[in-house]
Amino acid sequence: MERNIFELKTRQEKDIALSLQTKVEKGLKEDNTEIKCYLTYINPVKDLVEGKALVLDLGGTNFRAAVVEFKDGVAEIHPENGLKKNLVEYMKTEGAKRETLFEKMADLIVDGLNLEGVSAIGYCFSYPAESQTNGDAILTEWTKEVVVEGMIGELVGQPLLEYLNKKLGRNQFTSIKVINDTVASLFAGLTNPGYDDYIGLIVGTGTNMASFFKANKIEKLPSGYSKEGSLAVNLESGNFQPPHLTTIDEIVDASSDTKGKQRFEKAVSGMYLGKILKYTFPYDEFEDEFDAEKLTRIINYPDIHKKRYVKVARWIYKRSAQMVAASLAGLVSTMVAQDTSIKNILLTAEGSLFWSKDNKEIDYELLVDKELEKLLEEMNLDVKVRIKKIDNANLIGSAIAALS
Repeated sequence: MERNIFELKTRQEKDIALSLQTKVEKGLKEDNTEIKCYLTYINPVKDLVEGKALVLDLGGTNFRAAVVEFKDGVAEIHPENGLKKNLVEYMKTEGAKRETLFEKMADLIVDGLNLEGVSAIGYCFSYPAESQTNGDAILTEWTKEVVVEGMIGELVGQPLLEYLNKKLGRNQFTSIKVINDTVASLFAGLTNPGYDDYIGLIVGTGTNMASFFKANKIEKLPSGYSKEGSLAVNLESGNFQPPHLTTIDEIVDASSDTKGKQRFEKAVSGMYLGKILKYTFPYDEFEDEFDAEKLTRIINYPDIHKKRYVKVARWIYKRSAQMVAASLAGLVSTMVAQDTSIKNILLTAEGSLFWSKDNKEIDYELLVDKELEKLLEEMNLDVKVRIKKIDNANLIGSAIAALS
């Protein structure tokens, strides 16, 4: 391939940003829109309280469980980094059952953790779910090729809480708060005070964004719910259908089990970047499971790979960072349109792809930072965005939710 069909000009990035802004604004007004803008009815405490919480993190790679304790505003995680178990392989198996999934989760929690003095659960659930006013959530659809039966349209948290109490033989757990991984990253950012607003971002197996919006600006807020303060909003931005996709993106979408959905995710996230490269060279042989990790290996070790693979892999990698930057610019523009006093934003970023390295050129995070700064200037937005990595953001954010 001689011509870089993945190249994005600045004007195209601005198109993506403005398209996302329009769709976020619509999502804040109406239900069932392209960008869902799910409201999270949990008001995180600003001054972190003392206490312990069981935290669970069901992501696109591993299930983690830990006990998080806040002492003097500092989070202590027991055991350090939490216990891990790969449940995703089972979750992608045809015929996978909810009860079996719960059993596998409970085995790790009950057998591996000291639960003394713990009654609250914070559950970081990294799949599209609509938050309820009591802090639970209803699963709306599976993504990332997960197919567990009996869960879509059902509460995520309460059935698991009841299962764990039954497993323990006592009513130890009294509350559960369910949040998306992106909202968990958003909440974790609150441990860094002094910013006008915050963004949570995931760019790993999948991708998504979350931020706070003033309640009185959210037209679809249920009647009777307070219009005071701000609410965390999980955009589910992976379902964004951006302009300027390529014919290769169309092929990747057509070959997926979710045709027509998650178009942004399929263009930028770790689960799909390798597939983009594979379909660019349809007559070449690649491994069946060819993801972003293998794509970045091609970039970092060019001497042992075909030159055309290296060139195109780098194009795909850069375009992903550009599109993420464009989506962030669109979100920032939406936030500023609602509140012109916003000047400094902390972006808590999670995900293996976002923090991946390009040893020969520019790392992904730096590409995003550079493109975002350029776009904010192009869009006349006088805003500074600081990108930060917070270790165990999902666990810390989930604990904040549980104790709020």
